[in-house]
Amino acid sequence: MLHWGYDEHNGPSHWKEVFPVANGDRQSPIDIKTEEAKYDPALPPISPNYDPTSAKVILNNGHSTCVEFDDTENKSVLRGGPLSGSYRLRQIHFHWGASDDIGSEHAVDGKKYAAEEPAGKLNASEYKQLHVVHWNSDKYSTFVEAARQRDGLAVMAVFLKIGECNSQLKKITDRLDAIRAKIAKFRSLLCTAEGEAACCMLRNYRPPQPLKGREVRRN
Repeated sequence: MLHWGYDEHNGPSHWKEVFPVANGDRQSPIDIKTEEAKYDPALPPISPNYDPTSAKVILNNGHSTCVEFDDTENKSVLRGGPLSGSYRLRQIHFHWGASDDIGSEHAVDGKKYAAEEPAGKLNASEYKQLHVVHWNSDKYSTFVEAARQRDGLAVMAVFLKIGECNSQLKKITDRLDAIRAKIAKFRSLLCTAEGEAACCMLRNYRPPQPLKGREVRRN
C-alpha cells in the first residue's frame, strides 16, 4: 500500500491511487486570482475564538511540524465566514520547500512564496505561514468522523504578520517561539523513522488544484 508523502514515487500526483477523494471536485490548495474573486456583501468575517492553553504538544509527524490541540470540548473554535456552526481547532502545521521561492501550497495570482510568506515584498522574519485545521463539532463527534465528510473540516491558510493578527491567534503563536525557527531550520528536520537512512524534509507542499467550477468569494 502506498505510504503517502511528497517524493516522486508517493507525492501528490499519486495520492488518488490510494485515496480517491484526492481526485475530487473540491481540492485545495488553489491559485487565488484576486481579480476573479467575487465580492459577497453577505459573507460575514471569520471569527476565531482561541484559548492558547488548549495547545498540547509540538511534534514532527514525518510530513510537517505541527501543534496538536485539546479538542475534547469547545475551548478553541472557529465560526463565521462560509461556515455553519462551530468548528473546533485540532492542529496547526507548516509547509515549506527546498528554496525560498517555493514552499507555499496556495498561490496568489500565480505567485508562490516560501512557506506562504511573500518573499521579496515583505520582511520574512515578520511573517509566518499557518494551516489551521478545524473540524465540525456541531455535526460530528470526533475529528476522524468529521474528516470523512464533505463538510467536516475547515482549514485556514493564513498569511500571518506577527503583531497584526487576531490577538487570540497571536497568543498561540507566541507560545511557539521556542520552535518558530527560520524556514532553513525546518529543512533540517527528518522525514524518516528511527533505523531508516536519514532524509531531510525539504518539500512538503501540494501544488494548486483546479477549481472545477468553484467560485472564490471575498468580503
